[in-house]
Amino acid sequence: MLEKFRFLTAGESHGKCLTAIIEGLPSGFEISVDFINQELKRRQGGYGRGDRMKIESDTVEITSGVRFGKTTGAPVTLVIYNKDFENWEKILSVSAEDYTEEKSFTKYRPGHADYAGSVKYNHKDLRDVLERSSARKTAIEVAVGAVAKQILKQFNINGYSKVLQIGKTTEEEDFYAEIDKAKEAGNTLGGRFVLVFENMPVGLGSYVHWDRMLDGRIAQALMSIPAVKAVEIGNGRQACELTGREFHDEILLKDGKIFRETNNAGGIEGGMTNGENLEVYATMKPIPTMRIPLRTVDSSDMSEAEAHFERSDVCAIEACAVVAEARVACVLVNEFLLKYGGDSLEEIQKRY
Repeated sequence: MLEKFRFLTAGESHGKCLTAIIEGLPSGFEISVDFINQELKRRQGGYGRGDRMKIESDTVEITSGVRFGKTTGAPVTLVIYNKDFENWEKILSVSAEDYTEEKSFTKYRPGHADYAGSVKYNHKDLRDVLERSSARKTAIEVAVGAVAKQILKQFNINGYSKVLQIGKTTEEEDFYAEIDKAKEAGNTLGGRFVLVFENMPVGLGSYVHWDRMLDGRIAQALMSIPAVKAVEIGNGRQACELTGREFHDEILLKDGKIFRETNNAGGIEGGMTNGENLEVYATMKPIPTMRIPLRTVDSSDMSEAEAHFERSDVCAIEACAVVAEARVACVLVNEFLLKYGGDSLEEIQKRY
């Protein structure tokens, strides 16, 4: 799998900080910390969020790779400090001398990584699974995505998202009432949203290998968001119901230029962008941590129990959409740099 824009993240839900290192950024791109922080604020917003959002007010610190507001070509390091760490410093200490069982738990939470993760990594304390599998790590991914968005913006490629459904309702004016109802019942909700990226060039991605097809890479990026369970490119859900004449987007000419009257393909044909808007739909499952817990097993003695409860959101569909924007932006930047890449902004502009 070819990679030009690469990044790794590290950090735990209640640890000292979340960190990312981005490699492959050419020099000369303007990077605004304020824009990154605006994206982080968007991720923390939305109706139905829990108490953690009242504790944290995420802001990023750039510790390498940017000088006087522009990338230098060196790796870029991003850091988000967890304000709640002051309450967890001993609990998540790296020192053996600080060992404590405070905040440890052994009751598997259905819908989380607890059971499979504890078997895979041989953890007896499920805290060791929770801390890294938590959706808290998506904060630093949004920061990385905000960098990717700024690269794309300099070539007039812009993305946004819109929530289409929460629970069973598709009526926007009823979204808050649906969330309130779930909260009162000690329940949680998922939803569905659409991502759109405009002004896409033709030919990002490739048909020559399965792992270079753009729709596959986008699907992988979105499905690896902890709560996302389904991804559609364009009119994916209805594709099986339509005939070929109804589904495929005819190629037409106007003033010597190619255009389409429909976009059922979602802007991707043969694993490549075709110049139409990129349209991607994703479905988020209900949050698995609930105030009224589900039945489970206590791993310490294999007895029946109720699931461990950790503070949680009722609904985080708006935040999930922001994370999805970031993930797709990272995929698009990688493909953009593979196609037009150079070592500096000026070099890429000439190729573009």
